Amino acid sequence: MAVQQNKKSRSKKGMRRSHDRIAKPSVIYCACGAPTVPHAICPACGKYKGRQVEAVTSDEE
Repeated sequence: MAVQQNKKSRSKKGMRRSHDRIAKPSVIYCACGAPTVPHAICPACGKYKGRQVEAVTSDEE
């Protein structure tokens, strides 16, 4: 079993763990104001880069 020789300082421990964080997802806002992920069609209006790509159906009844 591996046993450490010397105690690691808080600084070294923090440096080692600096990449263990959870990545925050990037969010952009469409021209319609809906949040969406980059390089994807807007789920609210169906536009991508300012042009209509997907027909939007309203499920309001």
